[in-house]
Amino acid sequence: MSQKKTGARNQPEAQGRPPEDTGDAGPGGAGAAARDGQAGALAADGWLDTPDRGDGRVYVMASELDFAVKVALATGRPLLLRGMPGSGKSSLAPYIARRLGWRYYVHVVTYRTQPRELLWSFDSVRRLGDAQVAAQRGEPLDNASYVQPGVLWWALAPESARRRGRPEGTEVGDPCPDPFEKVNADRSPDHAVVLIDEIDKADPDVPNSLLVPLGSHRFVVAEINAEIHTEQAAQGTQATQGTQATRAAGPGSAPATESTHRARHLVVLTTNEERELPQALLRRCVVHVLPEHDKDMLVRIAKEHMTDWPGEVTDADEELAEAVAGNLMKVREQADKQDVRRPSTAEYLDALLACRSLDIRPGDDEWQLLTRNVLIKPQQMAGDPT
Repeated sequence: MSQKKTGARNQPEAQGRPPEDTGDAGPGGAGAAARDGQAGALAADGWLDTPDRGDGRVYVMASELDFAVKVALATGRPLLLRGMPGSGKSSLAPYIARRLGWRYYVHVVTYRTQPRELLWSFDSVRRLGDAQVAAQRGEPLDNASYVQPGVLWWALAPESARRRGRPEGTEVGDPCPDPFEKVNADRSPDHAVVLIDEIDKADPDVPNSLLVPLGSHRFVVAEINAEIHTEQAAQGTQATQGTQATRAAGPGSAPATESTHRARHLVVLTTNEERELPQALLRRCVVHVLPEHDKDMLVRIAKEHMTDWPGEVTDADEELAEAVAGNLMKVREQADKQDVRRPSTAEYLDALLACRSLDIRPGDDEWQLLTRNVLIKPQQMAGDPT
């Protein structure tokens, strides 16, 4: 092991970027990585406090994915991302939001997600309790006080969301705070990116309930009989959309003129194919399948991510990325023989980080252990009942 490599790994003063929110592998127009200036220093130990960050700081985008994003922005349609777990589906939305300077919202769907949860929720239990007290005092209740705007409401109409759907000009004593206020503080109030993650986990009623809101960008909050629709953009916003869309595409893309029209909102859906999605939803989406990354793309992704890792990136680190990627190809063949899921790009990055930190090299005894820990993950233990 060279002195150069040892120094890069073991410097006690090694610095990284603050763990705000980044995902796994993913875009940058024509394969660029997003960097919003120097993000500040953080001790290496602190960098590991958030292994799955979601701030969109790093993403390497293939040209096909870059094109799909442009189509979604040009048509105003949601972008549905398909692909294996760990392929970078969830990382795209925060990257685009960060690069464009648009507000960002995310809702991770579960099996218990209710159809209207992405639009709004209503605290009927709290209202029932308050109603008993209000009846004794002879005071009326304001149903809007029990409305909680969802991510799509915040994206389309943030001012209305703060008022909880009350008419414009109404005095609001209980304004609703932006759930992503820290991230969105200095971002465009007229633009937003929404990530609806793992939509396939939901009951079919959930995607079906989104057909009209995603198509018309409007919906009615039944409890207060208020129609929510896209708020008018601030003066001058439309003139800058073409420039902002070009920024999203990255340096390798053809420039757009300032008169180019682009949607002010981008909804990104992801699916792991656990359930079949309704055809009506697919019809309304721009669909892109993230492929399994080959060796060259893995190395390209690793080099971008390593610049965000603690410590100096050396030639030895880049050689390590090549070696781990090469061995991952063999591990994929091994996974096929064992009839288990192939290791993903995210797991490749985990293996590379472990090798870099623990001084492991493919071919070492510890590499075999690492393969079992990080890369080959059977769904069940041998002998378990199916």
